[in-house]
Amino acid sequence: MSAVLGMGFQNAISQTKPETVRRIEVDLNKTQGKLNKFFNECVGAGRANEGLRADWQQQLALAQQDCGFRYIRMHGLLVDDMAVYKEDKNGNPQYNYQYIDPLFDYLLSINIKPFVELGFMPSPLASGDKTIFWWRGNVTPPKDYDKWEGLITNLVQHFTERYGEEEVKSWYFEVWNEPNLDGFWAGTQEEYFKLYQYTVKAVKGVNKEYKVGGPATAGAEWVPEMIDFCYKNNVAIDFVTTHSYGVKQGFLDEFGNGGTVLNKDEKAVSGDVINSRNQIESSKIPGLELHYTEWSSSYTPADPIHDSYHQAAYVLEKLKQVGNTVNSMSYWVFTDIFEEAGPRFTPFHGGFGLQTIQGIKKPVYYSYSFLNKLGDIELVNNDKHSWACKADNGDFQLLAWDFTNTHPGDSINNQVYYIKDLPAKAKGKLDIAVSGLEKGKYSLEVSQTGYRVNDAYTDYYDLGRPSQLNRGQVTQLNKNNNGSPIYREEVKIGKDGNFTKQLDLRENDVFLITLRKI
Repeated sequence: MSAVLGMGFQNAISQTKPETVRRIEVDLNKTQGKLNKFFNECVGAGRANEGLRADWQQQLALAQQDCGFRYIRMHGLLVDDMAVYKEDKNGNPQYNYQYIDPLFDYLLSINIKPFVELGFMPSPLASGDKTIFWWRGNVTPPKDYDKWEGLITNLVQHFTERYGEEEVKSWYFEVWNEPNLDGFWAGTQEEYFKLYQYTVKAVKGVNKEYKVGGPATAGAEWVPEMIDFCYKNNVAIDFVTTHSYGVKQGFLDEFGNGGTVLNKDEKAVSGDVINSRNQIESSKIPGLELHYTEWSSSYTPADPIHDSYHQAAYVLEKLKQVGNTVNSMSYWVFTDIFEEAGPRFTPFHGGFGLQTIQGIKKPVYYSYSFLNKLGDIELVNNDKHSWACKADNGDFQLLAWDFTNTHPGDSINNQVYYIKDLPAKAKGKLDIAVSGLEKGKYSLEVSQTGYRVNDAYTDYYDLGRPSQLNRGQVTQLNKNNNGSPIYREEVKIGKDGNFTKQLDLRENDVFLITLRKI
């Protein structure tokens, strides 16, 4: 061997890095306890009136079936397009529930309960004319707080008569939305607390066991102040609500005119949740339920990360990080049928939804459907980026993902970065080792979402990102991204009860591995 050849050979050896192997080991006999299913306790929707649409209802029924959502929260229950309130010529209140009734009837018919957001202000009851969104939700305090109390009393009485006390006891009544932002509340913090106090009096006046809470703030704010107000003034509070998003700029961008940057902080969103829990536990009223009634990677309905395969892994990463500190994390929202900025004109526009306007499932939809397939018993698992579970019948499920924040940083906005074709780099191997299985035959299924696997946006990109999709294109996108398992096999488990599997892992891949006893 020549000296030159020898040197080149040695360099080649030194530059060859061993492939990274991530190993997950679980034993079906070592259990953590009952799986906390806070992740699908609640989901968001844009506004109440949208819930009267057939396509909205069809998408919600499918999401409930696949993802198991148990509550839904939405804006605009009391705005003018729901025709709830008006006054006669003498200023006497008149109430009407002809739109709320069919909406709530439908929700309950598909086993979803309302997480009732009480807002915004009906125009005849408003103290001003300031509104937000295309659908003009009035954000001013009431001109008469006694009439506001009367409206809420009548509404809650109506719910009680229609659905019964026991049903309504299981609901949540949340007062307003993001009153710490001027765009959503034209009053002060003091005025919000006054609104809350009158609302509590109304709801508890119908039934003291009905649950009321707030402050439904943006950016995890006002939690200590809210609890302190309730404690000092002997005002009931049954739960705390607030919101968090994982981008670095601002809070309110209904038209998507500003750019956003995905936060590189590992504890974005989850850090807020953990801090809120700590604030509750160090308050005068520890032990209160904590509900994050809005959360996602980004606060604007014009952020293409929502459509990207990166979102699927991001959501799982954040849910895993919050652990048992929260009672619900309500993803904002289940559908792109969402008109804060008016009806959208393109099929993939960075909308908040798990599904597009035409019902095409985004990668993040599969994160929630995979979560819903986990068994009720969580297994001991030292891997921080997975859940391992079993069902009562001994079936095994492992939901594992890689989350890699590939965003280049402040030099480029999400709106520029996530609209591209973004191939995922290899991350090595995922080794899965399961013990404690019963001897016998099993059906093995591997499901996935990631780059070009149940990745509807990249398929749409390949079509040239058309401004409209025809029926054939929608059918093809749905067919290519229908969530079917990527791999099936029958496996035999011997006396030792062991099973192993190795998968190729890429950036932001999500896998659901299921073993079912035959």
